[in-house]
Amino acid sequence: MTTKDFFTHPLGIAVSAAAATLLWGSAFPFIKLSYISLDIKPEEMGEQMLFAGYRFLLAGLLILFMFLLLKRNMKFRPETTKSLLKIGLFQTFLQYVLFYIGLSYSTGIQGSIIAGTTSFFQILLAHFLYPDDRMSRLKVAGLMVGFTGVIFANWPNGDYEISFGIGEILLMGAMMAGAYGNILAKQGSGKMEVIYLTAYQMILGSLGLIAIGAFSVGIAPFDFDLKSGLMLLYLAFLSAAGFILWNNVMKFNQVGKVSLYLFLVPVFGVILSSILLDELLHYFVIAGLIFVVVGIVLVNRPARKRNSLPAE
Repeated sequence: MTTKDFFTHPLGIAVSAAAATLLWGSAFPFIKLSYISLDIKPEEMGEQMLFAGYRFLLAGLLILFMFLLLKRNMKFRPETTKSLLKIGLFQTFLQYVLFYIGLSYSTGIQGSIIAGTTSFFQILLAHFLYPDDRMSRLKVAGLMVGFTGVIFANWPNGDYEISFGIGEILLMGAMMAGAYGNILAKQGSGKMEVIYLTAYQMILGSLGLIAIGAFSVGIAPFDFDLKSGLMLLYLAFLSAAGFILWNNVMKFNQVGKVSLYLFLVPVFGVILSSILLDELLHYFVIAGLIFVVVGIVLVNRPARKRNSLPAE
């Protein structure tokens, strides 16, 4: 079975996308635990960005090291610089700069709910960029059902007051940047191997995060011990593995068919936080997971051509 065969098979898509979103979901509690271990406070954005820069730089280097051991050619090719800079700018740098700043002005529950909007933006972009990936009634229904699941999963974790201000605008911007970065990665994967693209876009994107953090707090303000070092290593691993899986899923499939899997990220984040941080797991989370799965199934059902909405 070839790589394409695996990532286009329905089971391969489901396993890969679920694994990627499970890994990304586990980042929520591990980042929180890392902040506690390193005494990084919610308002210390410089330290947060520097830590994120460390994470993505290490993730990119892990990919290079792993595939060099497997005798793969991972030598940087100068002709790919422009494409990699664009992908790294949106998929790593802008997404996380906007996310961290936005989250400092918002609440955890709203951040988790807004994190689910990446699927909306990806499907909307695909509608205008790819003639064979138009919006349909099934996709709209799946989005509505899936997003309802994200709200259900996160609602019990905060109060019932929802506001929309600068923090929420920045968080939406982060999700738009991430969605556009995923589209750019899909386009770039036609000219570059996914592992090469993933490694170097994270390295290039991380340098910007490190530069901002270092300018604010210096290059090495943290006092790492074995525990915090291992958590950073795991965060780097989940980023590397998650992006390799997801970029392959995006490469070989229609954006509209796979984007709803991203709704699983905040749902898995809530579930894993309850396990690792000893937080109460409300029954709403199970309902949310069911809604997300139903949304994914709706979107992946064969749609009749008459259901397609015309491009605007």
